[in-house]
Amino acid sequence: MVTLRGMRQQEYPAFTEYFISDYSQEIVRNYGYPIEKAVALAKADLVSSFPETVHQSEHSLLCIETPIEDRKIVVGYLWHLAHIADKSAFIFDFYIAAEFRGSGFGKQAMKVLEKNLSAVGIVHIKLRVAYSNQRAVKLYEDCGYSITGFNMSKML
Repeated sequence: MVTLRGMRQQEYPAFTEYFISDYSQEIVRNYGYPIEKAVALAKADLVSSFPETVHQSEHSLLCIETPIEDRKIVVGYLWHLAHIADKSAFIFDFYIAAEFRGSGFGKQAMKVLEKNLSAVGIVHIKLRVAYSNQRAVKLYEDCGYSITGFNMSKML
């Protein structure tokens, strides 16, 4: 069983290391930018959402925890933003560490998030997933999400 909890400030550097590496690779694959530009764009996204600390933002950065051998272990991260006024939320990033994938933690985390958001009046969750990330596409479809469009780009 997984739980979601707010990320502690001392955990933020590990998240940023993962996020910048992962997201910059996605930017390279999907948009063809050189790695230096992709890293700069990934860093800029973090700074715009978390300018000083993880707690001074309207965004929620969560750790996904599960008990393993009588200890709580962080198995991933979930970054979202709830828009209470229009009763929606957007998932910016969702990550389960490679060694914990295929164990059901992703589906469990999504169910916990949905329950928590529903409790505060959220009725609609949106996200963007890279088409090339078929593992994530399958997870979201298994959780009841549907494809609502496609992002397309062309490098000139």
